[in-house]
Amino acid sequence: MAAPLPFPLTICGIDELPNHADAGVSHVLTILDPGWPDPEHFARFRPHRRTVWRFHDIVHPHEGQTHPTEAHAQAILDYGVALRDEAVAHLLIHCHQGLSRSTATAIILMTQAKPGGEAEAFEHLRAIRPFSWPNSRMIAMADSLLGRGGTLLEAMRDHHRRMARARPDMMPYLRAGERAAEVPDEG
Repeated sequence: MAAPLPFPLTICGIDELPNHADAGVSHVLTILDPGWPDPEHFARFRPHRRTVWRFHDIVHPHEGQTHPTEAHAQAILDYGVALRDEAVAHLLIHCHQGLSRSTATAIILMTQAKPGGEAEAFEHLRAIRPFSWPNSRMIAMADSLLGRGGTLLEAMRDHHRRMARARPDMMPYLRAGERAAEVPDEG
C-alpha cells in the first residue's frame, strides 16, 4: 500500500515528542488546548516550520471551551494545499495524546490529497498509529467541506469499530465521556 501523502507522516502525543527530535521533521502541526503551555521539546528539533492551532478535543460545544469549528477544518485543508508548494521532508502532527485531534487532522490531509482514498487513509493511520480515535466533529466537517457525501464519516465509523474490537479496554473511558456516541454498540 502506497502512503496517501508524498512524504513521511508521524503522529504522536506531547510525551512522545522527544522520540522524534532526530527524525528529520521539516513540518510540525501542533494542536493543543487553549492556554496549555507550549511544549519545550521543539528546542531539540532541527529547524522546521511549525503551525499551532488551539482548540479542545470535544465533539459538542461546552461553556468555557473552544470546540473545533468549520474554520479549523478549513484551516487544515488550506494547510494541505500549502504543503503542495513546499519541500516537505517529514510531517509530524501532535496533540496532547496523539489519539484524536492529531489523527483527525492526519485523516483530513490524507483524504484531501487522495480523493476516494478514505479506506486507504484509515488503513495507513492504523499502520502508523495502532490506536487512534479521530475526533468525529472534525471528520464530519471535513466530509462536508470536501464534498464526500458521508464516505469519510462511514470510513471513520468503520475505523472506530475496528479500534473498539482491538482495544476493548479503552471503551469504558470513551463511553464515560461525551465521546460515548462514537463508540459502536458491539465495542
